[in-house]
Amino acid sequence: MTTAIKETVDAFHRGGFHLIQPLGQGHRSGMDAMLLASLVSCDGACRVADLGAGAGAAGMAVASRVELAEVLLVERSPIMADFARRSLALPANSHFAARVAVLEADVTLTGKARTAAGFADDSFDHVIMNPPFNDAADRRTPDRLKAEAHAMSDGLFETWIKTAGAVMKPGGQLSLIARPESIAEIIAACGRRFGGIEITPLLPRAGENAVRILVTAIKQSRKRLALRAPLVMHGEGTHRFSTEVDDLNNGRTAYPRRR
Repeated sequence: MTTAIKETVDAFHRGGFHLIQPLGQGHRSGMDAMLLASLVSCDGACRVADLGAGAGAAGMAVASRVELAEVLLVERSPIMADFARRSLALPANSHFAARVAVLEADVTLTGKARTAAGFADDSFDHVIMNPPFNDAADRRTPDRLKAEAHAMSDGLFETWIKTAGAVMKPGGQLSLIARPESIAEIIAACGRRFGGIEITPLLPRAGENAVRILVTAIKQSRKRLALRAPLVMHGEGTHRFSTEVDDLNNGRTAYPRRR
């Protein structure tokens, strides 16, 4: 007998959109997904692929903020893909639901298999990703959904960024959020596929070590890497978010590239 998964309906962007998420198991989206979405800046119509989308928080955040964005949520887990589909059916998300689709497919598919799954080459202006961030050796949770969402296999960044490079148009933007210790793997995976890498450290407070990095890069660019000034989440002695981070987290503004 299959036990029903408990769930919640959570508001993001101060009620700008709502997301159905598993409760007590699986990955629950929060600020990481919202900051990832803030990296997408479009002046006109654009196509966005959210790799490993989970319940769809980051991709939906893009669609909610960017009125002309068409978003494809790519997720291999049937359970999480179903959460995304059900979220799109919520009346609160009707203002963007027609511009968002869910593709149940593995990000690691290659060549003809990827195309056959409905994920064509040279199709997207933006590819965003929040890859699994724990080493597979650290996977001790009995929660299968959470283990899949958080365990990082060897070569993950190489595989995911290779897929991003294949499905993205020349000049398109790769955006991702990761832990700082992944920086070398990310740069290596970008290789000759992506240039103009911009890295922004995210600090809990001024003077503290970074807990995340925000990374963007441009397909086929030959520009050099740039390390941007850090984003600081909280002021000294407070848990309130800084104005800049709060605006990014709640979809009031984007975090555009410098060049």
